[in-house]
Order: sequence, then structure tokens, then C-alpha cells
Amino acid sequence: MSVLSQARPRRDAGSRPPRTSRRAGTGRLAAALLSPTLIVLGLVVGYPVLAAFRLSFVVSSDSIDPQTGFKVTTTSYGLDNYEAVFAGDRFLRPWWNTTSFALVSVAIEVLIGVAMALVMHRAFRGRALVRAAILVPWAIPTAISGLLWKWIFNSQGIANELLGAKVLWSSEGFQAWLSVVIADTWKTAPFIGLLVLAGLQIIPGELYEAARVDGASPWRAFWRITLPLVRPALVVAVLFRLLDVLRMFDLPYVLVGPRKHSVETLSMIAFEEMSNLRFGTAAAYATVLFLYIAAVAFAFVKLFGADLIGRGTRSSQ
Repeated sequence: MSVLSQARPRRDAGSRPPRTSRRAGTGRLAAALLSPTLIVLGLVVGYPVLAAFRLSFVVSSDSIDPQTGFKVTTTSYGLDNYEAVFAGDRFLRPWWNTTSFALVSVAIEVLIGVAMALVMHRAFRGRALVRAAILVPWAIPTAISGLLWKWIFNSQGIANELLGAKVLWSSEGFQAWLSVVIADTWKTAPFIGLLVLAGLQIIPGELYEAARVDGASPWRAFWRITLPLVRPALVVAVLFRLLDVLRMFDLPYVLVGPRKHSVETLSMIAFEEMSNLRFGTAAAYATVLFLYIAAVAFAFVKLFGADLIGRGTRSSQ
């Protein structure tokens, strides 16, 4: 037997391949399975984003050809569209409306949604009917919900009848902003309640039994058991709702109307620019909104640690 053969380590017939090769094979298999989805996402999402980003730098100018007398449109690349976006209060007012809607609506929806989840989680007669009734507003399309609340907030609607006043909800002012917050909370609070309910379903009942044996009050059990264990689902629900409200367009557009400074959002002003055929400025507004939402999502994940890709539990090796 040669020295090389003696120095070569022996492998049993039933020995497993190295862990690194197994991981490489799993990675290649995962890439092959995900590649069709990634290609579709690149075509459906990636290309429009890049096209809008390119369009935001296209500056169009009209002039008269001295030889023919016809209007000639010339295009160039520059930052004129972004300068138009940030000129004056044209950007600050919609930005503040968008941000205030997100902060106030999501905060109220979290409180109501958690209360809904606690009610739906309890065992009582007619629980299935209560769950279905709570989820009905979330199932209604946003445009239909906006029309419904537009009738409620009409000058002759039920809202003024209950208040005993004549409030012009669809005019300029705080009441228009408040009507959007109320309608958005009514519609989407069940969404947070549904995700929180899913988190409540996985909490073992033995924890509450041990808390009762230790003499803990229901309020203390909620803060020490329920809230920490349901936090991952609640954080994901808040993140989804926050990103959804930041791009809100249809509800204020249908409920209050366009070109209302009290409820005008960044999405609405981008749509208005596009309707006036100012595509470069509209793309600039859309790009700024996209970057703003991405920054908010990144900050939220870093601050609260939303587990969006399932890294909370590691598989045993």
C-alpha cells in the first residue's frame, strides 16, 4: 500500500456528504424554484419602477418652429421635475396629510384591532357570527366604502343627525380630514384584528392557567403574556397598514374629492399631475413617494424588528 493511500482518509460506505455541499445543493434548488417568480416580479415590478425613475428626469419643453410655425416639443434630462416638486408648499402639504393619516389612523386601528381580536378569541355562543360581522368592513372595496361614508357624512346624512349639527364634511377643513380617518379606521381595523387573532391562536392556554394560579390579574396577564407573545404578528400588521396608508388615494378621492388641500395626499397629487399630462412631474412625485415609503419601512423594521421572512426560529441542525 502506498503512502498516499495510507494518508487518504477513509469514508464509510454510508457516510453523508459534507454539510457545505448539502447547503450549496439546497441553495441551487431554491434558486431554481424561485427564479420564475423573481423573473415575473422583475418584469411586473422592477421594470415599471425603473421606467418611472427614468421618466422623472425627462424634462419636456414646447416651442414654436420659426420656419413652419408649428409647436415643437423637445425633451432633455435634468432635475427640473424635482425642483417643481419641492417648490413652495406644493409638496409639504400633501406630505403632511399623508403622514398624519398614517400616524393617527394606524394608532387608532391598533387599539380597536387588538380589542376586536380579544373579543373574537374568547369562547362564547355566537362567536362565528361576531367574527363574520367584524370582518365585513374589511371585505368591502375601498371605493364602495368611500361612497358609503360619503352618504353618511352628507349634509343631510346620519352623522349630522346624530350630532345635531350641520357639518360640511366634504369641504375644506379639519372635518374633512377627520372624516377620512374615521372611514379608514372603520374599514381596516378588522385587518389588524384578524392578524392579531392569528397570533392569539398560537399562545398556549397553560400560560394563562399558570398566571391565574399565581394570582395575576387579567390586565397583568395581558401585559405580561398576551402582548409580548402577540407582538410579532402585531408588528407585521402595523407595518402593512402603515405602508398601505402612506400610498392612500382612493378613499379621500371618493369620500371628499380631488383638489381638497385638507385631504390631498402624495398619491393624489401625482395623479393630478398625470391627468394634466405632466408625466415627468408625476413620475417625480411617484419616485419621492416610493423613496419615502421605503425609508419608513426600513426604519420601522430596524426599530421594531419585524420578522418578515421567518428568521425568528432557526431549524435544528
